[in-house]
Amino acid sequence: MAAPNPPRRRDVQQLSILVVDDDKDVCEYLQDLLSSEGYRVTIVNDPTNALDALKQAEYHVVVLDIMMPKLNGIDLLEQIRQSDDDIAVIILTGYPSLETATSSIEHDVSAYIRKPFTISEFREAIKRIAAKKGLILRREDELHATIGRSIREYRKARGLTLKQMSRRTNLSVSLLSQIERAESSASVSSLFKVATALGVRITELFGDF
Repeated sequence: MAAPNPPRRRDVQQLSILVVDDDKDVCEYLQDLLSSEGYRVTIVNDPTNALDALKQAEYHVVVLDIMMPKLNGIDLLEQIRQSDDDIAVIILTGYPSLETATSSIEHDVSAYIRKPFTISEFREAIKRIAAKKGLILRREDELHATIGRSIREYRKARGLTLKQMSRRTNLSVSLLSQIERAESSASVSSLFKVATALGVRITELFGDF
């Protein structure tokens, strides 16, 4: 008797993440980081608006800060779990405690991360969630995310702004931003112009691909 086929993993074009944090600097950082990885990111600074955001769109992951005005993260987590016991939740906190860690475990939190956190720590949490839920990025989308991340890292290492890159490549700031965020597929011609402006070989933008 033939062995049963393993369950198929669902390909998704973009893993969708909702970030709920009143700290706008943290939100901007996470948006840049996660968008460059190829994820779709929505930011909510007012925690009282989070439930409405969850009703208006489908999300795979919610990132919650604990210490927020109007509504703290643990209370919001309880409200989320009342209507959705499947969505993955990552807790961020600059004030870890046994009480909040215990509450997080009770409400099936996927990761409890202390601020300040490292990029690798956050990336690994997202990857674990995606693997557990059987969600993967399409190979093509992974490539776009890798290209965007490489361009951004090379550009920042050289101290170049998007506006300066635009002048060097004759590409619009909007297009360059979309390429870095993996929101747009870059043509070979565009990638050649970008690589030339950064002083690297075009293949260096592809990472391990």
